[in-house]
Amino acid sequence: MSFERELNKRSGSQCELCTATENLKEYQVLPTQKGGLDESIYACSTCIDQIENPGHEDLNHWRCLNDSMWNEHIPVQVVSWRMLSRLRNQDLLEQMYLDEDTLAWAQATGEGEDDENKIIHRDVNGVVLAHGDSVVLIKDLKVKGSSMVAKQGTSVRNIRLDHENAEYIEGKVDGQQIVIITQYVKKI
Repeated sequence: MSFERELNKRSGSQCELCTATENLKEYQVLPTQKGGLDESIYACSTCIDQIENPGHEDLNHWRCLNDSMWNEHIPVQVVSWRMLSRLRNQDLLEQMYLDEDTLAWAQATGEGEDDENKIIHRDVNGVVLAHGDSVVLIKDLKVKGSSMVAKQGTSVRNIRLDHENAEYIEGKVDGQQIVIITQYVKKI
């Protein structure tokens, strides 16, 4: 059975957060260890867009967290905790119980931290980078451990942020996943 079919079956063909039934797709809950079903949720495009773009949350849409926070699947609990933290809903957060490992996973992206403690990734011009953004390289970069050189002007789509270091992002260049230093990229 395919991975997406398993998620579809687990979710009952609906978003595991808001129960929408259209525009559903698999969403990996970062940071991942092994990937797979235990680190993914089945979510609608509205939920995914608002998860990946902090500051663009529709508060009415996220009333669904009253129900999804009780979901039996850990990745759904993690995303629910993160969104409740982002929305500063202390009442519901105090009702949630996550074991130590699950709470550590939920906190790994910095949700729930005060803004001064959050790691913020910025490009060469100081523009804030977010998960899923596209950037362009501003200089030729030799990739350590290989003979590959990532050329200036190369576009890197769907970047991932390193949640421990504000200077590192990850992206695919010529089909190879590499770590890139933020001072050598410009947001598109």
